Amino acid sequence: MAEQPLDGAVALVTGASSGIGAATARRLAREGAAVALVARRGDRLDRVARDITGSGGHSITVAADITEPERAEHAVQQTLDRLGRLDVLVNNAGIRLLGSALHTTVAEWDRMVSLNVAALLHVTHAAVPHLIYAASTSPREVADLVNVGSAAGPAAWPGSSVYSLTKSGLNAFAESIRRELAADGVRVSVVEPGAVDTELMDHLNEITQDAARRQVAGIEPLRPDDVADAIGYIVTRERRIAVNQMTVRPGDQSW
Repeated sequence: MAEQPLDGAVALVTGASSGIGAATARRLAREGAAVALVARRGDRLDRVARDITGSGGHSITVAADITEPERAEHAVQQTLDRLGRLDVLVNNAGIRLLGSALHTTVAEWDRMVSLNVAALLHVTHAAVPHLIYAASTSPREVADLVNVGSAAGPAAWPGSSVYSLTKSGLNAFAESIRRELAADGVRVSVVEPGAVDTELMDHLNEITQDAARRQVAGIEPLRPDDVADAIGYIVTRERRIAVNQMTVRPGDQSW
């Protein structure tokens, strides 16, 4: 078999049980990486792992609620213990709950902040020393931290206030640590998808779902594989190339 760009590398993907996370895990495995699949739903992770194995790849599963700091640290440590290193971290886990400030509950806001922000911070904090080490020991001389943001970050809309808050804040966080880690050979990127056909829509209540579906009516949404392709492109560039931010929208999405 011909050498693949990520041969010998290890990737950890959060939210890997479905959607963009599952597609990204499969894509990185095809590029030669061993992949740690992290999410709460162990049965769904097992299905993704079987897909990867069936295609000749290698993966492990770690069922964990990474909103808990110790569980996030455990997920990173399990990756190191079982796969030996960590070259690529994809912070994909997230949730999108829409609704106006008048009608949304504080619990829904807290849920988004917990998963979209706190969980990402927990995993990133645990992973950074190992990414730095990987960059210094890898033949590629580089490691990658990729964060899945949203086109709704820089372009907030009514009903998406806290979701957009979590995603716009991600951009500032990523830019800051990009500057911190650049000299250590760790590239930091944000991928901002537009409308994607994933199960995130299923988390909305019926009224909000209807409004969201009307917003994307007439648009052929991205598929999870489209976003995974963007992530795969970023992490397979040679060391001299850093793609720090990429927005990927459906071709007919104007907003």
